[in-house]
Amino acid sequence: MEPDERRRQILSRARALFRERPYGEVSNTEIAAAAGVSRGLLNHYFGTKRELYLAAVTEMLSVPPVPVPEYVAGASVRERVCESVHGWLELLERNQETWLVALGTGGDPELAGIVDEAREHMVDHIIEVVGLGPVARSRPEVRGMLRGFSGLAEATSAEWLKRGRLTRRQAHLFLEEALVRLLEDIIPLVLGDAPR
Repeated sequence: MEPDERRRQILSRARALFRERPYGEVSNTEIAAAAGVSRGLLNHYFGTKRELYLAAVTEMLSVPPVPVPEYVAGASVRERVCESVHGWLELLERNQETWLVALGTGGDPELAGIVDEAREHMVDHIIEVVGLGPVARSRPEVRGMLRGFSGLAEATSAEWLKRGRLTRRQAHLFLEEALVRLLEDIIPLVLGDAPR
């Protein structure tokens, strides 16, 4: 196998194992066996289990939530938001264990940095989906409000995946409605473009 292909194979197997069980329950020996490589080769590509885990989390969080094309005039904001929320929840459900660990980054600055970068990408994605590019570039408060929404989305995902207080459908409806209201009512109000 070519080096890039071998690296992708190891990363894919590691992601699958980290999705199934928490980080502490997965060993390098198990990852190497699942990928069909020696531990030495695994270490050659990723160094330590922690580096491999950080690479797996980075890859999982860098996957676009849903392949929504750039905003086009005439498209319904609600339909685009609905599709994006659906894709994001699908991504979280497939990577539940990794996501929940990433949310609890606590005192891990590297993992916190990866999660923060993913939050910024989420905001970029929302801006692209709803066509707010020009406004977001000229008005930083738009980005600030969307970062606030990303915090709401994370807390909602924890209520669904970790605490079981919400079903996936309820989480979807809550996030869809919150984002649509933010886009249609709250952002214009804060920017002074809507009557109070």
